[in-house]
Amino acid sequence: MTYTPPKLLTIEDFLSQYRDNPRYELADGELVDMEPNGPHETVSGKLATQIGIQIVTEKLPWFIPRTCLIAPFSDAVTARRPDIVVLDETVISNEPLWEREPVITLGRSVKLVVEVVSNNWETDYARKVEEYASLGIPEYWIVDYRGLGGVAFIGKPKQPTFTICQLVDDTYIQQQYRLNEYIKSPLLPCLQLRLDDILPR
Repeated sequence: MTYTPPKLLTIEDFLSQYRDNPRYELADGELVDMEPNGPHETVSGKLATQIGIQIVTEKLPWFIPRTCLIAPFSDAVTARRPDIVVLDETVISNEPLWEREPVITLGRSVKLVVEVVSNNWETDYARKVEEYASLGIPEYWIVDYRGLGGVAFIGKPKQPTFTICQLVDDTYIQQQYRLNEYIKSPLLPCLQLRLDDILPR
């Protein structure tokens, strides 16, 4: 029996075939099925609402696009589709693709990315931490509402965990929060939020 490796996609192939399909992203040319489900979307939706309220309350020049890909111009053929992206409207005009399609190529356009953890937790806790830090994105939140992450990432016993990664120089400093703890975001210091507030009922 011979092994047939999956056909690799270019960024152009991915955009033409999967741009509007929120189920997929691209990692090193390979199609990744993100397997979203109802509870995952519940957590994403509740959190996006809380962030949006804070943006409006503080009159920040930021917005949350309904759909968005982060595909930096680099050797890695990768296009990420975070669960929530907060973009800076004051610099979005510098994005070369934005006028034609919702694709971000420059890290400075992004204020915050959020990933709600699902079965591919390794990617959220390891690879995306490196990718988003290398782009210079100021904050990255990992919302592990089911406590799926490995013990090396969320400790023992495994439990629901909200991790805020704050960029210091070119590395993320991580702070974790559990149930009943108020989350402290350097980016949104007035945000009053606990993990409990965004869990599915």
